[in-house]
Amino acid sequence: MASVTAAGKALLHLSATTPDHLPLTSFSSPAVSFRSSRSRSPFLGLGLRLRFATSSEIPALHARSAGRGLRIEAAARPTILVAEKLGEAGLALLREFANVDCSYNLSPEDLCSKISLCDALIVRSGTKVTREVFDASKGRLKVVGRAGVGIDNVDLHAATESGCLVVNAPTANTVAAAEHGIALLASMARNIAQADASMKAGKWQRNKYVGVSLVGKTLAVMGFGKVGSEVARRAKGLGMHVIAHDPYAPADRARAIGVELVSFDEAISTADFISLHMPMTTTTAKLFNDEAFAKVKKGVRIINVARGGVVDEDALVRALDNGTVAQAALDVFTVEPPPKDSKLVMHENVTVTPHLGASTVEAQEGVAVEIAEAVIGALKGELAATAVNAPMVPAEVLSELAPYVILAEKLGRLAVQLVAGGSGIKGVKVVYTSARDPDDLDTRILRAMITKGIIEPISNVFVNIVNADYTAKQRGLRISEQRIYLDSSPEVPLDSIQVHLTHVESKFASALSDTGDITVEGRVKDGYPHLTLVGSFSVDVSLEQYVILCRNVDKPGNIGRVGRILGEQNVNISFMSVGRIAPRKQAIMAIGVDEEPDKETLKKIGESPAIEEFVFLKL
Repeated sequence: MASVTAAGKALLHLSATTPDHLPLTSFSSPAVSFRSSRSRSPFLGLGLRLRFATSSEIPALHARSAGRGLRIEAAARPTILVAEKLGEAGLALLREFANVDCSYNLSPEDLCSKISLCDALIVRSGTKVTREVFDASKGRLKVVGRAGVGIDNVDLHAATESGCLVVNAPTANTVAAAEHGIALLASMARNIAQADASMKAGKWQRNKYVGVSLVGKTLAVMGFGKVGSEVARRAKGLGMHVIAHDPYAPADRARAIGVELVSFDEAISTADFISLHMPMTTTTAKLFNDEAFAKVKKGVRIINVARGGVVDEDALVRALDNGTVAQAALDVFTVEPPPKDSKLVMHENVTVTPHLGASTVEAQEGVAVEIAEAVIGALKGELAATAVNAPMVPAEVLSELAPYVILAEKLGRLAVQLVAGGSGIKGVKVVYTSARDPDDLDTRILRAMITKGIIEPISNVFVNIVNADYTAKQRGLRISEQRIYLDSSPEVPLDSIQVHLTHVESKFASALSDTGDITVEGRVKDGYPHLTLVGSFSVDVSLEQYVILCRNVDKPGNIGRVGRILGEQNVNISFMSVGRIAPRKQAIMAIGVDEEPDKETLKKIGESPAIEEFVFLKL
């Protein structure tokens, strides 16, 4: 007699009686499917694939099971808690599959008390899904669905540790957000909000609210993803000249729309209007600050329907006050809702809306359907293309590949930082050298981590083994893999991993190999990832948090000069390696440092007569 449970939970029990010489390895019905533990499930991690029986299927299931030595002990529909308002179309889909509890405006305490009775949770941006929520679920919560794009309100680490999949709905509100950006653009240019308020106050101020025309003006789209490209299409229809900045956007996609990809400085210095569509990451936080505003064309107008944190709001107020920025139209803020006495919100030259980018009837219904389908699929044990955290990986595989997983992600992060802005990444080639037979080396997780390293630093997308290929395809990344067989002991799974970014420009020319690709190679040494090749130069440096690459003439004293500059600023060097073509010729220094040097220190390194080029990398 065998008893099987999904993820250790008593959601569905199957009992089977079979002859000793015919062990049960598989059973399926319209309501339930079970696979033996030899088959790996990246989601459940227990070799199980589960579909919950609906109430209408249970009688038929009992009948079909009779006489087969199978007994249904219990069958239950999953319970899905919907904690924020969701469109009826999405709710209808959920109700066909599960018991749905719509409980809105729950306090954190109420959410924690309810969650232990739920298999899935659907939220928008207002509900915080914290570690306490996952702890309170006691392992029952299997899926969290975020009805929208951002997942800032979900503790992804806690979700992963709890074996809970997190999915979102990244596509349904694209058009709505783009349309809202265009609406803000036009209303700002013609002072619609201010004129409306003036008339409702009993005034008639035609001369005060003279606007500016859009036709013939230059719009800079900062971030050329789904929403940014849709904004560009609509702006072209208004007769605007559109340029864009996104270092990693495919150039051919921009050309197809009639948009020119340019550098950040060129975009902000030539644009009459700037529309922000970049994600909120460590590299984009307060990207539009005093330094950036000092470079813009005087009288520029700014629209933000992306993330509030990409703008330094105090700096924007200063730029508005001194006339550097003529107007701003904002749908998002660093803190939402913003303080009632916010100088930015109250500024006479600022048009504001309360985060309405996705607030159309059509977008709300689309998001509801998209998240419902994702949650239902995840509860069925299917791999979700919109998953934003890593599923459970078999322990034996992860244990062996763990250091190579770290190496793969760091190589991706390093390679993408070597790309010069504006060139775009067209293709990625990964080369593995190994003595293992291909059937004994599953590289999917390594490919996923390289993709993660390339995409995550410049995106708000979370990449894992589930969504890596999907995410790469969505961004026009063509990733190919090659294996080079080594005639040696297969005890170690991999000898090295090479990452080639093809047909790109590099901000560090020495990273280009003989084929013209940005090439980096790494190996695992004593359990730690090491960088062993940059372009055609062999190096050996531990891939820790920060790395400086310098090309210099190979002559005495150069290493000491760079070391002295770092030492004077109290920046500790953890590793240093030198690769060279030949004595007294060109060489590369790869330097690992414990702290991030300030701009002045990096400037001194770059101005050193011995240094021909250098780049600072965050890993």
